[in-house]
Amino acid sequence: MPQLGESVHEGTISRWLVKPGDKVVEFEPMLEVDTDKVNAEVPAPVSGILREILAKEGETVQAGAEIAVVETGDGAVTATPEAPAPAPKPEQLLPTGGEVPAKPAEGPTADSGPHRYSPGVQMAASELKVDLSKVTGTGLGGRVTKKDVQDFAAKAKAAPAPAPQAAPAGPGQGDEVVQLTRVRRLIAENMTRSKQTIPHAWQTQEVDMSGVVASRTANKGGFQKQEGFSLTYLPYVMAAAISALREHPEANSTFNETELIVHHDINLGVSVGLEDTLLVPVVRRADGLSIAGLARAVNDLATRARGKQLKADELTGGTFTVNNSGTFGTLFSYSVINPGQAGILTMEAIVDRPMAISGMIGIKPMMYLCFSFDHRVLDGLQAARFLTSCRKWLEAVSAETPIY
Repeated sequence: MPQLGESVHEGTISRWLVKPGDKVVEFEPMLEVDTDKVNAEVPAPVSGILREILAKEGETVQAGAEIAVVETGDGAVTATPEAPAPAPKPEQLLPTGGEVPAKPAEGPTADSGPHRYSPGVQMAASELKVDLSKVTGTGLGGRVTKKDVQDFAAKAKAAPAPAPQAAPAGPGQGDEVVQLTRVRRLIAENMTRSKQTIPHAWQTQEVDMSGVVASRTANKGGFQKQEGFSLTYLPYVMAAAISALREHPEANSTFNETELIVHHDINLGVSVGLEDTLLVPVVRRADGLSIAGLARAVNDLATRARGKQLKADELTGGTFTVNNSGTFGTLFSYSVINPGQAGILTMEAIVDRPMAISGMIGIKPMMYLCFSFDHRVLDGLQAARFLTSCRKWLEAVSAETPIY
């Protein structure tokens, strides 16, 4: 199993595009893998004949684990009904780069040494409470497959039950047990790591969005006609964050125990909410883009995220994150910082509120701008200055502000 991204350490095999006995060609798609970040086609690393699939569809496999056996010799091996197939020629285990294994034994023996089990087999054994040493493998060379584990567990379940014991506590009547998806488990692990290792602090400021609203109103018709999608408020806030990050580069950094790595490029992560998960694709070198360019980049990433067409490297390398939970009507958010970053800026809902203007009461479109920051990197004063820079940039926008 190849590693499909900098922080992607495992993948779920969603579909094999070939079957045992098929010819595979180097660099042509061999299977589809679903990770917490993307769906991707995995090409064959070698040309040859697919002899065995070790990791079945639906199995979650660690990067670097063996998932299939490909015979790289010139001649094909065939089996006849009267006799077993001859031993395969030297084989290449996926992924490439490892050692070529010796010819496997005909089956497991008592003195053949410890067996090697795939992560999918180990996970199935753990879930079904099966002792792998008692399972007879039916795979190549006596290898234990996931189906072997499931069959063993089914037979054990069908055996006469022992004396009844008190049932363990579980869901109550009417409760529904929903198994966590792999994506949700990984998000949970990532967020737990963030809260356990990063001392979060939080500030907010109220922003008068009158100028931004005027700019969007003046430009949205022409923008829609030229670009083919709607101009939103998010690229304005992204542009404000970029300006503030240029002014306060320490907010665009990574804490590394004994040093602070201040990043030269501003790579903005943008939260994209899907039906059952949240992705944070990255706009690289966002400081080189106009408001319209930022809108174009976000629309492209969000569209491909919803279509599961993002590449793995488009979800890594972010140096700062902007979140737009206000689109759902929230007024205050205490967002969790992505590990490796110093902060996350959240724009909230823009709401018309009565405000004091030169001694009089007027209605203004107001928005709270919330900033969660790593207190190891930024003190309260530095965070306040960063947030103030964001607010002042937004309040300086007018209908005449160019977006291209």
